[in-house]
Amino acid sequence: MGKLSLAAKITHVPSMYLSELPGKHHGCRQAAIDGHRIIGERCRALNVDTLIVSDVHWLVNAGYHVNCNARFQGTYTSNELPHFIKDMTYAYPGNPTLGRLIAQTATEYGVHTRAHEVDSLGLEYGTLVPMRYMNSDQHFKVVSIAGGCAWHTLDESRRFGQALKEAIARSDANVAFLASGSLSHRFNDNGSPEESIHDISREFFRQVDLRVVQLWKQGDFATFCKMLPEYNTHCRGEGGMHDTAMLLGLLGWDRYDQPVEIVTDYFASSGTGQINAIFPLPW
Repeated sequence: MGKLSLAAKITHVPSMYLSELPGKHHGCRQAAIDGHRIIGERCRALNVDTLIVSDVHWLVNAGYHVNCNARFQGTYTSNELPHFIKDMTYAYPGNPTLGRLIAQTATEYGVHTRAHEVDSLGLEYGTLVPMRYMNSDQHFKVVSIAGGCAWHTLDESRRFGQALKEAIARSDANVAFLASGSLSHRFNDNGSPEESIHDISREFFRQVDLRVVQLWKQGDFATFCKMLPEYNTHCRGEGGMHDTAMLLGLLGWDRYDQPVEIVTDYFASSGTGQINAIFPLPW
């Protein structure tokens, strides 16, 4: 009998990696890095063995997809921001059995899903950045789920989350689920000054983000789920906010009512709104 032990919405901003390097931005994302490390420590305390990441940087055009190689290893440079993440090495064990079970269960639920064990299918930085700080010693197995769902509905991703809950229960794994994506996601305009790495792109986005965080702190997910489609549209949700829909589908959708724990306070990064937050389990 498997177990879900922790669920969270997390940032993966590439400036976290930049924050490690010498130079003017050294230490600029320490709070976000510390938040990842806290989540990793919580997972260890709960005897978690597998981290499932819904990665909005893995873009797919049809169906749902799970990357569940037995091992992930390589050197990564971001094609989006190569001046932020360059030559970052990684190595993590995978969990093919769980990945296949997720795909099977979701398909049984009517959400067609494929599991992949392909050496050349690498991980994206929505997975790699948090793993760098939560899993640097390869303590946890990793399963990555495509969260950049270009032509899918949020309701499909909600149902995928429901299926994920069932798949975890059918497994023998102790799991943490990480929705790896931003809140608002409208980048600063091209040509903006380097200092705007710490700014929001529009005040409207900040104000809506802060209201969302307030709802989360209150456990008012009945309201949040009603506003999620418009929030995604008007605040340029990253990856269509499918990671968030999966997370809430897993937890009960609009019936979920637990006040979240903010691990890293809301912050702006290159125009976007970011947070690390643990969603207490309702059972």
